[in-house]
Amino acid sequence: MFFFDLEYILMVLLPGMLISGLASWRVKAAFNRYSKVGSRRGMTGAQAAQLLLDRAGINDVNVVPTRGYLSDHYNPSSRQLALSEGVFSSNSIAAIGVACHEAGHAIQHARHYAPLWARSALVPAAGIGSGIGYMVMIAGLFLRHPGVVGIGAILFSLVLLFQIVTLPVEFDATARAKRLVVEAGIVDADERVGIDRVLNAAALTYVAAVISTLLTLLYFLMRSGLLGNRN
Repeated sequence: MFFFDLEYILMVLLPGMLISGLASWRVKAAFNRYSKVGSRRGMTGAQAAQLLLDRAGINDVNVVPTRGYLSDHYNPSSRQLALSEGVFSSNSIAAIGVACHEAGHAIQHARHYAPLWARSALVPAAGIGSGIGYMVMIAGLFLRHPGVVGIGAILFSLVLLFQIVTLPVEFDATARAKRLVVEAGIVDADERVGIDRVLNAAALTYVAAVISTLLTLLYFLMRSGLLGNRN
């Protein structure tokens, strides 16, 4: 079984866990550090997000609290910008950075930012790829049928495509947040270093996801002989 395949462990499991774990640790470390640093102007995450929405002329998005740790997100369907407990009412540098990043997604939506719309369109396909595609690849290995693995790989590639399209969406939202927090007077210019560190660390988690998915795809292709020569 491939679950106990040393090649799988060395090529996919360990690198994936290391990359994802490191990225996650950096986000939590940066957020926890700057969640203890209050902004001079005292604006909360919710207030900062609302200010950016107002400045962008967006009046159909509601900023609401949600439960969870770093569960912040923007929902294009419901037009809700949900901020976690540690962000919504906090005036910390970390909270402001996260809130303004999510506001950046709302601005992308209002401005018809193409990668955001492409990502939304790929959500159903990515769901199929992550579930059915992965299982088909496993079945192909058990059956020793490269063709079946190939079909699964095509489906699983939809996950990789979704994650790749996600990169410019997240990077752009981060860039908007970094610029607008100073332009809107939410924080002073010298306070932006903390926001940069929090958002840069968060961006790495999306890069880590792409790498992990790519490693998984390459493993199945190589293990089945579809990529390279395997005796």
